[in-house]
Amino acid sequence: MTPPGPGATLSGSAEGALAPLRSRSALAWEFVYKTLVITGTEVRKLRHEPMDLLTRAVQPALWLLIFGEVFNKAKVIPTGSLSYRDFMAPGILAQSVLFIAIFYGIAIIWERDLGIVHKLLASPTPRGALVLGKALSAGIRGLSQMVIIYLLASLRGVHICWNPLALLGVMAAVILGAALFSTFSLIIACLVKTRERFMGIGQMMTMPLFFASNAIYSFEMMPPWLQTLAHFNPLTYEVDALRALMIVGGTSHLGLAVDFGVLLGTTTVLVTICARLYPNVVR
Repeated sequence: MTPPGPGATLSGSAEGALAPLRSRSALAWEFVYKTLVITGTEVRKLRHEPMDLLTRAVQPALWLLIFGEVFNKAKVIPTGSLSYRDFMAPGILAQSVLFIAIFYGIAIIWERDLGIVHKLLASPTPRGALVLGKALSAGIRGLSQMVIIYLLASLRGVHICWNPLALLGVMAAVILGAALFSTFSLIIACLVKTRERFMGIGQMMTMPLFFASNAIYSFEMMPPWLQTLAHFNPLTYEVDALRALMIVGGTSHLGLAVDFGVLLGTTTVLVTICARLYPNVVR
């Protein structure tokens, strides 16, 4: 038998070297596909509960139409070159996204009681894909709130920036913010495991997160200790990005690169933690 020539040996070596790369690529595409399947499954639920999104828009609308109008006339909060109405609109959008996302974890408690979580955990779907898929679906829910807030803000004379790139930036900030807080919510659900405890913790955390941020007042008005807390609050970075992108003449106090870096980095860490904790919900 004639031994394989140098070309055949090189070809075989190259094929062997490429095999792990192809395997990793296939795994990555499989992860993306399963994440999108979970996202699509969660988003389809919106067809059965459209009123849920509208009812969750009531509270932000009250803030925007009543609180915002009163303080816009009072002029007691310094907002630089922006009117208070313009200054507040991005904060109310962030608040609306927060209120949707922070209670998202109760869904897996319901799914556990219905036996759905057990089936998902028994499937070959990676835990990270389960968590990330739910986080992205929360982001899509957040986009529906974006439409509502944009409509209300436009009707009240807020100077919205309609630049397509700015709109894409706002969408990215909304999706990242919703993904971050929904994943945080899922972690809480994995730890407490009961609806009553989860609702209590969720209600306890929404107002501190909102008020310990720059959503309705500037950093300059905060005492030093609150400024420190605000810089550890992810909502601060979401509001800062939204204020720069959503409003004509708006600026980022912290820098858009920092804002998106913190949101993306925190979301990545929380998804990783939640993927490890996800099986705990059935234990």
